[in-house]
Amino acid sequence: MKIPKRLQPLLEDGLIDEVVGRLMSGKEADVFIVRCGGETRCAKVYKEAIKRGFKQAVTYQEGRKVRNTRRARAMEKGSKFGRQQQEETWQTAEVDALKLLASVGVRVPVPYSCVDGVLLMEMIVDAEGLVAPRLSEVVMTEAEALRDHEVMMRYVVLMLCAGVVHGDLSEFNVLVDPNGPVIIDLPQAVDAAGNNHAESMLARDVNNITGYYGLYAPALLETKYAKEIWGLYEAGELEPGTPLTGMFAESDELADVGAVLAEIDAVQMEELERLERQREAEADYD
Repeated sequence: MKIPKRLQPLLEDGLIDEVVGRLMSGKEADVFIVRCGGETRCAKVYKEAIKRGFKQAVTYQEGRKVRNTRRARAMEKGSKFGRQQQEETWQTAEVDALKLLASVGVRVPVPYSCVDGVLLMEMIVDAEGLVAPRLSEVVMTEAEALRDHEVMMRYVVLMLCAGVVHGDLSEFNVLVDPNGPVIIDLPQAVDAAGNNHAESMLARDVNNITGYYGLYAPALLETKYAKEIWGLYEAGELEPGTPLTGMFAESDELADVGAVLAEIDAVQMEELERLERQREAEADYD
């Protein structure tokens, strides 16, 4: 096959020995099967921002910490250098997330290196050594669905305890090998504590996964894992081994709208009085 332009430097530098073929093309990257020495691996070639399908990347990046202050300022200004740094941050975020999640017990592909927008990582395979199927391609029994759903909910908990929300989790971002589910595609991983959208993203992740397994185990469709997990997290009670029930007791208390509005009015009045005192002080000074 014709060697993709972005992979040519890796061939020249000896990081990969052969490009076997294209595995898939997604909204954020193209993935190729490559050979490195005696191993078959994946090369994930990230697309440029203008070509990516992630139109709300800024939403995902909210709360991410950038240690280099010069880089952070450039990213805020949106300069050419800043846009370049933004791209590098987007790409290295997946490597960081993969390493972190593997360290806490979440099954993810092993990352080997990330060079010039190309991530070399482990290829997840099936029992025959072929590329493992996506969860969306797997047919299962009710018992298998319940078992693997439990595994996935445990992974979600481990991720959240590590401060991470996948942000785009579904049956299309999970591979299934002989040992069970493996989570993939993490460049958009969200900072759970620093991103204002983390709760809604976690709910979407959990509901997507539960909805798919629910096709084979309908009882799962009545569960409330997303609310249970986030509720425990907000209360500071979520730990890696916290048992889950899939149940969540909604509050029966109605919001006191009048009290809320009164509190808002009080704050506004206090601010008006503060501004008035400030004007008076400035007039006295003049």
